[in-house]
Amino acid sequence: MMKTSDTTKYLIYAEIVAEGVVERPDVVGAIFGQTEGLLGGDLDLRELQKTGRIGRIEVKIESKGGRSYGEIKIPSSLDKVETAIIAAALETIERVGPCSAKIKVSRIEDVRASKRKKIVERSKEILRELFEEPEIESEKITDLVRESLRIDEVVEYGEEKLPAGPAVDESDAIIVVEGRADVLNLLKHGIRNVIAVEGTNIPKTIVELSKKKTVTAFLDGDRGGELILKELLQVADVDFIARAPEGKGVEDLTLKEILKALRNKVPVE
Repeated sequence: MMKTSDTTKYLIYAEIVAEGVVERPDVVGAIFGQTEGLLGGDLDLRELQKTGRIGRIEVKIESKGGRSYGEIKIPSSLDKVETAIIAAALETIERVGPCSAKIKVSRIEDVRASKRKKIVERSKEILRELFEEPEIESEKITDLVRESLRIDEVVEYGEEKLPAGPAVDESDAIIVVEGRADVLNLLKHGIRNVIAVEGTNIPKTIVELSKKKTVTAFLDGDRGGELILKELLQVADVDFIARAPEGKGVEDLTLKEILKALRNKVPVE
């Protein structure tokens, strides 16, 4: 496989057909020999190769049925016009070794354009695969840190491993909510004596806690909240009821809305 230098600008690709059996040295010799003196000293291939402006000539050739077929690759650090002249000179070659031959330039590759294309494609892959998170705006960093901290504060309470804040045991009063997201929202706003029922079947842990602590049921303002409240009142000793505004969930409330709902709690008759 041919390696191109860091200074290579173009790759000349040409196809060769020879009327007989020839090998790589024959082709290379013909290229140097039959272009010598053709283009003047400035574009002499031997001199260009000595100064590194033309790279190593790569030839792949094979013989079949008494004819030889192959491909020629020539790396060039010349400009576009000079590279085109070298390419055209290849097509003037009529013999390789003892055989008549024909060389046809198939294409000229702009190596730098190919590299730029690869850079664009790889940069897309890197953006999709290697960046773990989207860019974070500076004003959101505090919220992200707080989010991480309150997630760390969630504990698994009781034999049912209910999501709860860390202050359930130490508090005389607790707030019972529906699910984990509600617990997280209250923790976000500094309310740590909270525990979730996690469904309409009230866990035994909640029932036992209600016998020892003052319980406020803080539920969503929808039919789901109504059903859980009905179940709670049947099996647990609930002291107060607080509700989110109609159509809203506890998990979506702001601190102001949470405090207002808790202030407006009503005792269970």
